[in-house]
Amino acid sequence: MINTSFEESCARVRRIIVDTAFRCGQSAHIGGSLSMVELLNTLFGDVLSHRPHEPQWDGRDIFILSKGHAVLGYLAVLHHFGYFDAEKLATFQTNGSDLIAHPVKKVALGIESSNGSLGQGLAYGMGIALGMRKRKQDRRVYVLLGDGECNEGSVWESAASASEMGVGNLTAIIDENGFRNDGPNATYSNRIALTNIWKAFGWNVINVDGHDHHQILSALQQAKQVADIPTAIVARTVKGKGLSFMENNNDWHHNRITGTVYEECLKALGESTGSELETEGEFRG
Repeated sequence: MINTSFEESCARVRRIIVDTAFRCGQSAHIGGSLSMVELLNTLFGDVLSHRPHEPQWDGRDIFILSKGHAVLGYLAVLHHFGYFDAEKLATFQTNGSDLIAHPVKKVALGIESSNGSLGQGLAYGMGIALGMRKRKQDRRVYVLLGDGECNEGSVWESAASASEMGVGNLTAIIDENGFRNDGPNATYSNRIALTNIWKAFGWNVINVDGHDHHQILSALQQAKQVADIPTAIVARTVKGKGLSFMENNNDWHHNRITGTVYEECLKALGESTGSELETEGEFRG
């Protein structure tokens, strides 16, 4: 990881997402990867207890990407924070790679869980958090879910259990970008708000702008102060954030970046066509 401002760090992660998607030559889940950049950058940069060069450190906090289809954004952040180099990242979605279209658990790379089927991560994270509590470990578990994923019944079974058992070292972060695979996530509206549902299940709930560093950081810090119940941070985000032609455009839920689109991406990121990001070890498009 290089020493940059938060905004520069997020811009770099978005560039890594675009470069990696272009390099692999295949379709990838781009929109939902871009929407969670600030959430993960804040978590990994300011809150999570972790050691990228000692990924199996026994004292580490655990992060689980439950919306596993957005693995590209997760891998970009792991690379940015030094878990693996650009050469490894460049194997994304190639034959024989550890880095495929969904997370496959490999703690040596910072990947703490396998995830493909939606709705599984919260239960898995709750089990880990309970184990930490039984061992009297001062460690926490963070699970990132999508709002579309919250249509899965298994999410609410886990939410009820975590509240009943008072799993206070568990934090769910909901990337509420308003879309799911097939279009707008109409399940949750002003009448049936996600915030109200999490509250009804007995969670400590905090609403934030999912692209505002200060709001995200404050919420994550507040979650640490609540010991008797789990916390849900409902983060309103923009799908495709940072690339104007992708923002709130569900065509980019899963799509391929061609050479022409790649040039558009660079322009949308505020870079001149063909310019290079001046970072150590970054591969070029």
